[in-house]
Amino acid sequence: MESEYLKAKEILKKYNQEQLLLNYEKFNNEEKEYLLNQILNIDFELINNLYKNINIKKENKNEAIEPISYIDKNLLSNEEKEYYENIGIEEIKQEKLAAVTMAGGQGTRLGHDGPKGTFMLDINPKESLFQILCESLKEKNEKYGVVIPWYIMTSKENNKQTIDFFEKNNYFNYPKEYIKFFIQGELPMLNKEGKIILDENGFVKQAADGHGGIFEAMFKNDVVQDMKNKKIEWVFIGPIDNPLVKMIDEIFIGIAKDKNVLAIGKSLVKLNPNEKVGVFCKKQGRPSVIEYTEISEELANKKDENGKLVFAESHINCNMFNIKAIELVGNNKLPYHSAFKKAKYLNENGELVIPEEPNCYKFESFIFDSFNKIDDMAVLRVNREEEFAPVKNKTGIDSAETAKELFIKYQMNKK
Repeated sequence: MESEYLKAKEILKKYNQEQLLLNYEKFNNEEKEYLLNQILNIDFELINNLYKNINIKKENKNEAIEPISYIDKNLLSNEEKEYYENIGIEEIKQEKLAAVTMAGGQGTRLGHDGPKGTFMLDINPKESLFQILCESLKEKNEKYGVVIPWYIMTSKENNKQTIDFFEKNNYFNYPKEYIKFFIQGELPMLNKEGKIILDENGFVKQAADGHGGIFEAMFKNDVVQDMKNKKIEWVFIGPIDNPLVKMIDEIFIGIAKDKNVLAIGKSLVKLNPNEKVGVFCKKQGRPSVIEYTEISEELANKKDENGKLVFAESHINCNMFNIKAIELVGNNKLPYHSAFKKAKYLNENGELVIPEEPNCYKFESFIFDSFNKIDDMAVLRVNREEEFAPVKNKTGIDSAETAKELFIKYQMNKK
């Protein structure tokens, strides 16, 4: 351990981050080893560059930004729906589909102590978000005589709790060997001076690296190899906090196959120019998404000759990728975006500081930054009431209450 300590000390001195060893002498051998492992696995050059770029605003002025074409599901004829559906069914029956659920978050904002996926939605009977998604997969399995592999991305924080929850619930009677958990990557958090902060236990304070980190995590955890071994061709990637998410959508699959694209995403019509959503577009001729924090006021308000928003296709994080696209993106680092957040930390005196205002930076990559790595993608516009019931907040907009209402209404209309 002495050699690791000296190596860590030398690296920290080079990058002016010696504060990370503040509590080292107080730790037992196991804790020392954990901290040294954290330090030796940090890419300090990357962290330095991320800090330098924090205040560099992304300018879209020199980029050729134009609206993306899309297919409106509501405007498809019965013949078109049947055509795409049949293609999708054939892909499912040939066992070419897999589902990935991003479930690294905690239910803190919902007033729930535990992984967000374990949050119980107050339907009759009550079901966790994990179970709701699991039931939708089981329905397709039964319908088509297959078992769809389900991959669940957790975080270091909630991985054990998530697996324990599945064990306790007997995997909701889903074949256990078809469910694989893997852990999302993390990056250190920095204070305003560019110093990496320590958590309340004296270890490096880290935060999940964003949903764009899923590609790297899938490679590091052998998920991609497992998919290839199973001859998977199409991979749906969606969030845990939308109980209406259609992980296996025959028409969605059929369109992607028919259009011969490597990716397809679902969109909703943007409610108004100021809605805080990213929108699909094309940048320099390639598919992309402009995040709401980065779109200019001019583009956000731009209307066509019919008075409709030109950039109106909201990205709802329901995407499907061909395995070739996942391999392509996995070999290309996605850019990181910074966010100024509130986080408790240990100061230089070893005292716990609980801030009242945002005090540090976290860095995330976004899944939609993968789109411009491919030549083209399809976009399917869907209905909010059928596919979008986000569970983000305890009360109000996008809350458990609104999700419950939307979910129950949808289930009644299905019958």
